Amino acid sequence: MKIIEKNKKAYHDYFIEETFEAGIALEGNEVKSIRVNGISLRDSFCHFDKGELFLKNAHVNPYEKGSHFNAEPRRNRKLLLNKHEIKKLIGKIAQKGFTLVPTKVYFKGNYLKVEIGLAKGKKQHDKRETLKEKQLKRESEREISKIK
Repeated sequence: MKIIEKNKKAYHDYFIEETFEAGIALEGNEVKSIRVNGISLRDSFCHFDKGELFLKNAHVNPYEKGSHFNAEPRRNRKLLLNKHEIKKLIGKIAQKGFTLVPTKVYFKGNYLKVEIGLAKGKKQHDKRETLKEKQLKRESEREISKIK
């Protein structure tokens, strides 16, 4: 599994309750562009439209060696899930406060996959608490490495 892009902001802004793996429908040279780290998940999100799940606001750089047929960088991309997974997600999102956020993009074999997190928003004090925990963990690891 080769990770192409991680959405660190998603882990900062949300509590990720559960993750799902989805395929992504791409056009033309988009796969070639993504292979050279040409995707950004910053400010992207997932949205249901007529029973289908779409990745919105993800930026895929136009392929350098492509032609004028390159796809639009911020177009909506369909995510590929089984029907029962989509129904499960629709039910979870109907609960107050839940949303779907892409957390990473990676290649699994020859297939491009998107990991989607079922997320609940963090409040400001939760974000501060998370940062404090990370800092304490980092300091403890430093102390342990000094002892060794």
